[in-house]
Amino acid sequence: MTTQIPSAPAKTPAFCEGIQYFGEQWPDFDRYGKEPAIATGKTAIASPPDHSAAYQTLLAADALRYLILQVTASKASGHPGGFASVAEGIAALVMLGHKNIITEVGHHAPGFYSNMFLDRSLEEMGIHTVQQMRDRFREHKGLLGHLSGQIPGLLNPAGPLGQGQHFAMAGALLHPDILFPVTIGDGGIGEPYVMSSMAHFHTAYPEVTNFLPILVWNGYSQEHHSMVSTKPNQEMIEYWEGNGFQEIILVNAKDYDDANQPGEYVDSTAFSFQKRLEFAQAVIEATDKAAKSALGGKLTVLIIKQLKGAGVHALGAKSHNLYGHHTLDNAEIVSALQNRALSPEAWQLVRTNFERAAGGPAASIVKTEFELALPELGKLPLKEYAIGENQVATTAMGELVAYVGKKDPKFVVTNADGNAASGINNINVALKIIHPTADDAYFQGPKGQVYEPLSEDACAGLAAALALFGARTLWCSYESFAINGVPVWQTVTQAMAELRRPTPSTVTLYTAGALEQGRNGWTHQRPEIENYFAAMMRNGNVFPLFPPDSNSIQVCYDWALSTQNKGIVITASKTPLPIRTTFEQSQQALQDGAVVLQEIPGDKTVVFAVIGDMTLIPVYDAAEQLKAQGIGSKIVSVVSPRRLYRPRDVAWETCSQADGGFLDDAGFEKFFGGDALIGVTGGASGMLEPIMLRSTAKRDVFAWKRGETTASATQIMEFNGLTPEALAKRGTELVG
Repeated sequence: MTTQIPSAPAKTPAFCEGIQYFGEQWPDFDRYGKEPAIATGKTAIASPPDHSAAYQTLLAADALRYLILQVTASKASGHPGGFASVAEGIAALVMLGHKNIITEVGHHAPGFYSNMFLDRSLEEMGIHTVQQMRDRFREHKGLLGHLSGQIPGLLNPAGPLGQGQHFAMAGALLHPDILFPVTIGDGGIGEPYVMSSMAHFHTAYPEVTNFLPILVWNGYSQEHHSMVSTKPNQEMIEYWEGNGFQEIILVNAKDYDDANQPGEYVDSTAFSFQKRLEFAQAVIEATDKAAKSALGGKLTVLIIKQLKGAGVHALGAKSHNLYGHHTLDNAEIVSALQNRALSPEAWQLVRTNFERAAGGPAASIVKTEFELALPELGKLPLKEYAIGENQVATTAMGELVAYVGKKDPKFVVTNADGNAASGINNINVALKIIHPTADDAYFQGPKGQVYEPLSEDACAGLAAALALFGARTLWCSYESFAINGVPVWQTVTQAMAELRRPTPSTVTLYTAGALEQGRNGWTHQRPEIENYFAAMMRNGNVFPLFPPDSNSIQVCYDWALSTQNKGIVITASKTPLPIRTTFEQSQQALQDGAVVLQEIPGDKTVVFAVIGDMTLIPVYDAAEQLKAQGIGSKIVSVVSPRRLYRPRDVAWETCSQADGGFLDDAGFEKFFGGDALIGVTGGASGMLEPIMLRSTAKRDVFAWKRGETTASATQIMEFNGLTPEALAKRGTELVG
C-alpha cells in the first residue's frame, strides 16, 4: 500500500519536500518565533535564559524527532529511540554554537543525519530535501545505517560501543579551544572502556578538559533495561565523581513532569506545553554551563535523564529500532509523525538557526573536514646495517620513532605499558612516558609523548582517533594482546577508506610474536590476529608488513609515514636477528611485495614463501638439507602480502587515496615460480592466501597451530611442525 502524502501548505520551504505531515502553529509563535534566536551575523543564541532561545530549542528538538522517524520509517529500518531521548540536548548544543559533536552510539546515526540535514551539510552529497534524505537513507553511497567517514560534517565513525569517547579526546587534545561533546548511551556506559579510557586520558592530560561526555540516561539499552537503570541519581553523580569528574550536571525530565508518568524515566513530550518549555530551558542552561565548565578547565559531564523513545513511535527498548511492519502506513508511525508535525514557518525557523549556528554548516567548519597542519619531518636518519650482523629490528625502528617525536610535538606513541619489554625503550628515553609523577629512572614526566594505559582499547583508540583527526601516531603492542584494541582500529581504517580528505595513515608496531613467547605459554602466543588483518587486506587500504630484519623495518616505517588513509601493521621481533636485506632490496620489496633472499640451483626447485623473521631460521636450514639431495631452493621473504593479490581480489579502487599497486603475473612468476611452493609463517595461515591463490605449482603451507609453554623459539616451532626436517621432507615429496 502506498501512503498518500498530503499536499504541503502554501509557502512551504523547498527543503520540506518529503515531509508527510505539517502541524498547527505552536502557541506564542508570533512572540517567541518571530525572529531567529540566532541573529543575523551571529553564531549562537545571545542569552541561554532568554525565553525565545528555549522555545526555539524545543522546536528544533521536535524537528529532529520528526525527521528521524520520517526518514527511518521510509525504509522501515533504523534506530530512532536513543537519539530521541537526547534531542533537546543536541538542539541546545547547536543553538549554543557547538557543532564538533561526536557520538559513542552508532544507533544515533539517524539523529546525526537529521542534524546535518537541518544545517545544510548534507547538500554537499546532493541531499537538499527531506524526500532525497528519505530516498538515500540506508542506500549505497547514501546515509549508512551507522556513522562512517564519508558523511559531510560528521566527525567520527560509530558502530561498536565504547569507542566514541576516543574521538572526542583526540579532538580536544589537538584543538584545545574547541568543545568536543560526545553522546554516550547508558547501555554503553556498562562497557569498561568508556570510563577507564577517559580516566587514563585525564591523568595523562589533566589540562585537556574540552571534551564533554553527554550521558544519555534513558533507562534502556537495545533490548532491555540498561544495567545502570537502577542507579539513584545521587549514585550516578558519585560514580562520575569517583572517576575524576569535577563538574557533574544532571537534568532530570522527571522534575518537570506534570503528566503523572510512572517510573524514574519519563517522556518530556507528554508534558504540558509550559512544562516542556521549562524542561528545554533547563537543558539549554545546563548545556551552556557544562560547555563553559569543560572549556574552562574542569572535567565535566552533562547527564540528561529522559525516557528512551521520547516523542517517537514507542517507549523504552521498544523504541530502539524499527521492524518491517513499521512503514509509513503503520498506525504507531502515523500517530507519532502527526504529534511531532511542525508548521512550515517553524521548519524555516529551525533551518535558519541551524545554518547560522557556529558560523555555517558543519560540513564547512568542523575540524575533521580539514587537513591538520603538521611539521615537515625531513629525511629520517635511517642506519643501514651490514648483511650478516645481528640487530634488534624493533630497536632500530624505535630510533626513527624518537626522531619523529622530536620533529612533531603532536606525535603520540601508545603502548599498554610495554615499550621497554618490546625492545623499544629508546622511545621512552627520547620522548618520555606521560605521567603526573616525574621519575627519570622510568623516563616519565607530565609532558611526554608516550601514552601508556594498560588497556589496549585505550591505546588503539587514542592513536587511531588522532590519526583520523589528522595527526601522526604509532600504536605499539604485543601481537598477542593487540586483539583487544583492534575493533576501534578497524573502525578507523574503514572510515579512512571512505574519508573525504587525506589524513596520515594509522600505523601500528606489533612485537613479541608467538615464537618469542615460549616460556609464557599460549596466553602470550596468540598470532591468530594475523588472520584478522589478512581478511582486512581485501578492503584495499590495509597493509600488514613483515620486515625480515632491522634494515627492512626502517624502510617500512619510512614508507608508512609517507602514506595517507591506510592502516599499516608492522610486525617484527624484539630478538637480535641477522641482517638479510639492504635498503634497496627493502624498498623494492615494499613495491613488489617480496624479496628473494637466497637461491640454490638444483635439478628441481622448491620455493619457500616466508612471512616473518624468526621463521627464516628453519627455512635456511631446510634449504641446506635439500641441497644435500641435489634439490634447488629459493627463499622469498614476503614483506607486503597485500601487493601479491591480484587487483580484482581487493576493493582498492573504492578507497579514498586509492593504492592500486600490485605485482603483475610476470613478477609473481619470477618470485614464486618453481617445481613446488611451500608457504611458511610463524603466524596465521591467512596471510599466505594471495600467494596460494596465484601459484600453479604443487604447494603446501606450514603455519602456526597453537601455543604451548617451551624453553625457546626453536622448541615452539618444533611443537608447531616448523622444523628444517619437516620443511625439507615436504619439499622433497612435492618435487618427487
